[in-house]
Amino acid sequence: MLISPEALAVIGGAIALAGGLAGSAIGIGTAGSAGAATLSEEPGQLRNVILLASLPMTQTFYGLITLILILTTVIGNLGEASNGGGMGFAVLGIGIIVALAEGFSGAFQGSVCASGISLLPKTKGKILTNSMMLAVFVELIGVLGLVFAIMALAMLGLF
Repeated sequence: MLISPEALAVIGGAIALAGGLAGSAIGIGTAGSAGAATLSEEPGQLRNVILLASLPMTQTFYGLITLILILTTVIGNLGEASNGGGMGFAVLGIGIIVALAEGFSGAFQGSVCASGISLLPKTKGKILTNSMMLAVFVELIGVLGLVFAIMALAMLGLF
């Protein structure tokens, strides 16, 4: 085989991390942009802006956890698998799915947080809890991406 199953698995883990990084960067950028506008209007909302703008950061951690699981657990178990080449592609596919879940979750969570941030001055900060709750719904997709990866790797016998 030209590409080893281990290499495919590492590429899958790297793609998962890249998706988390991209989603977090987009989400934080979107929320941070709204935060700058809000702070120019009401500087006293700094704590709330930082809280909401930092929420999309977690998708990076989910991508990193996926990569660490692949590097520490899956790589060693691929050598024992009877169909290593197929398993390598399966782990690559799992990494791509995680990347999409984390990327979209982070980007859209940033949009939700930006909406909440923009309404902080108008509501005198009372929108914070509701904004966080709505952002958590989008966060759930990122969590489910990580859970999917763990379940799929376990079902393949690699975790």
